[in-house]
Amino acid sequence: MTKTYIPVAPSQLAKELNTAFESADPHGICQAIGKAFEHFNIAEMAKRTGLQRQSIYRAFLNDQRLPHFSTVLSVLTAMGLQMRVVPKERQARS
Repeated sequence: MTKTYIPVAPSQLAKELNTAFESADPHGICQAIGKAFEHFNIAEMAKRTGLQRQSIYRAFLNDQRLPHFSTVLSVLTAMGLQMRVVPKERQARS
């Protein structure tokens, strides 16, 4: 049986990942990236990134170690996304 992948709009994927990035929790961010893989064929992502499938699984799906930054950038690029740095919004004082 072949797994079917549900296409996701890049804007929706970016929204979900940005929510994780706002948490500033590295493990939460990796979990969110791992969840995003539900929309992609891992073998195809491995080809696009130049990483081995096992490395992708280890980095985002079933390991507590954090991936190298270059791995994160490669995967996000292969997903059709890019990272940007913006000033953090100041929270209103109570």
